[in-house]
Amino acid sequence: MPGLSNPRYRGIFPVVPTTFHEDGTLDLASQKRCIDFMIDSGVDGLCILANFSEQFLLGDDERETLTRLALEHVAGRVPVIVTTTHTSTAICAARSRRAQDMGAAMVMVMPPYHGATFRFSDAQIQRFYAGVSDAIDIPIMVQDAPAAGTALPPALLARMAQEIEQVRYFKMETAGAAGKLRELIALGGEAIEGPWDGEEAITLLADLEAGATGSMTGGGFADGIRPIIEAFRNGDKDQAFNEYQRWLPLINHENRQAGFLAAKALMQAGGVIACDAPRHPWPAMHPEVRRQLLDIARRLDPLVLRWGK
Repeated sequence: MPGLSNPRYRGIFPVVPTTFHEDGTLDLASQKRCIDFMIDSGVDGLCILANFSEQFLLGDDERETLTRLALEHVAGRVPVIVTTTHTSTAICAARSRRAQDMGAAMVMVMPPYHGATFRFSDAQIQRFYAGVSDAIDIPIMVQDAPAAGTALPPALLARMAQEIEQVRYFKMETAGAAGKLRELIALGGEAIEGPWDGEEAITLLADLEAGATGSMTGGGFADGIRPIIEAFRNGDKDQAFNEYQRWLPLINHENRQAGFLAAKALMQAGGVIACDAPRHPWPAMHPEVRRQLLDIARRLDPLVLRWGK
C-alpha cells in the first residue's frame, strides 16, 4: 500500500510555466516545446497551472485548454500534477474531477482563501479537502504556500492525511519548512505519503534532511537540481552538498530576484520558447535582473540554454 516508505511519486516535479505571445494570448506551440524540454531535462514529473504558471492570470477556458494540451502532449511520458485551487469546495472538486478524467496523476490544492482577509477555520479547511477527496480517486497534494496566508499546523495536516482518503502529499513552502516537514512526518507517519519541498529548492538540503522525498521547483534547470536529490537519496551527502553549492546561486536568483519569470527567460534565451513575457498587469523582468540570471546560468551550462539551438 502506498505510504511514506512506498510513495507513488518522488523526485523532482517542476512547475511548467505558461507561455504567452507578446499580446498576452496563449502561445500553444511554445507550450508544447516547453513541456518537451522539461521532460528532456530529466524530470520525474510535471506540475501545471501552479502559481509559477501564472494561474491567477488565467481564465477558466484557458485552464481547460492548457490542462488538455499538457496531458495529451505529455502522453504518459511522466506523471502530471494539475493545480485545481479554488475557494469554493464545489468548484475545486469539479476542477479536480475534470483533471482526473483528462489523465492527471494528482491534483495540487491550496487551502481556501480570498484576498488579504478571507480565511477559514481548521474544521472548514478539513471539510473542504474532504469534499475534494470525495470527488476523485487520485492523490491530493496540499500546497502550504505563503500566498494563501492560511496557517496549516502540522497537527491539522497529519489529521487530514489520516482521515481523508486522498490527502496524501504535502508541499511545504512556508518559513521553517524543514521543521514543519519533520513534525508532520512524526505525527502522520505512513499516512504522509509525500512530504515535499517547494520554493524553488531554496531550502532543499534542509528539507531533504527533514525527510522530504520530492521537490517542486521552477521549470528551468531540473538537470541541475535532480543530481542533488539523487545523491542525497543514495546516501552521498558530500556529493549532494557539493552539487547544491554549485547550483545555489541560480536557485537563489530565481527565488529572490526573478521569481516565476526566471524559467521563461532561460527558455527564451535557449530557444525553447518564443516569448518570455508575463501576462499584464504583471511587470516584465528588469533587464538587469535578466542579465544577472543569464550570466549565472551560463557559468553552469544548463540544458535549457542549449536545448533549442
